[in-house]
Amino acid sequence: MQQARVRLAGTSPNDLDTICDDVREIADKTGVSLSGPVPLPTKTLGVPCRKSPDGEGTATWEHWEMRVHKRLIDIDADERALRQLMRIQVPNDVSIEIVLED
Repeated sequence: MQQARVRLAGTSPNDLDTICDDVREIADKTGVSLSGPVPLPTKTLGVPCRKSPDGEGTATWEHWEMRVHKRLIDIDADERALRQLMRIQVPNDVSIEIVLED
């Protein structure tokens, strides 16, 4: 049977966990097998920038960082389950990717 691999990525781990709970509920309702969510390593994107706008004064730096959290879920590719999976409300800062595999 085909499997659907769902990759979730976003800046808020709480949003990712709520979407994972929704996917788990869909799998329980439709009776398909589910493996995951597997937490993948978090990417940290850092940007150092100077505090002073004109370059004069002491060399003080601010360090900004954005963390990208990821989850991986494998679910059987049942037609009913995939239709319900497409209807999940996803926040703007979360990206979801669904790939069918054999």
